[in-house]
Amino acid sequence: MFGILGCCSLFTASANASRMRTPIDWQKSSETGAYPDLAKTPDLWLKVSLKHNRTYVYSGHKLIYTMYSTAGKFQKDPASGKVKSVTPTGTFQVQPTRGDWVYNPNLKLGANYYVSWNGDYLFHTVVTGPDHRYIKSEAAKLGKEPSSPGCVCLSVPDAKWLKDSLPTGTKIVIDN
Repeated sequence: MFGILGCCSLFTASANASRMRTPIDWQKSSETGAYPDLAKTPDLWLKVSLKHNRTYVYSGHKLIYTMYSTAGKFQKDPASGKVKSVTPTGTFQVQPTRGDWVYNPNLKLGANYYVSWNGDYLFHTVVTGPDHRYIKSEAAKLGKEPSSPGCVCLSVPDAKWLKDSLPTGTKIVIDN
């Protein structure tokens, strides 16, 4: 596993840099080119880099799309004393649960265009308030710093693309 992730980590550093949208805009796709057709992508899998605030879409070992993302805040684990993200790490699969809007009354946060990957953990847009309006101060963190309570936040178009086209069962690797 380390060999594959190590290879792909090195590859992601420069592969799609010229196609990445700059400055980052949470209202637009992360790359300037068209989205790949995930239904026709062999050996499809996603890698979320918590440290680099990126989500990578692969066809086998080939990087085919990069998204700006923002996942869980880093905090000190009381048991181990190590600093780690509140987003779980490991290997997961896309689950069938998906939709246009989700709201957590305990956090008073919502999001659009979600797809689940580990029970209550989701890919979704940058967060909204209970009024469905995007929280611009949180949206400004996309691709720059961790800010979520655990889910992986994406730009609005990127989240809609995943919700509409990411096949159930797709492998997802969440890595610090």
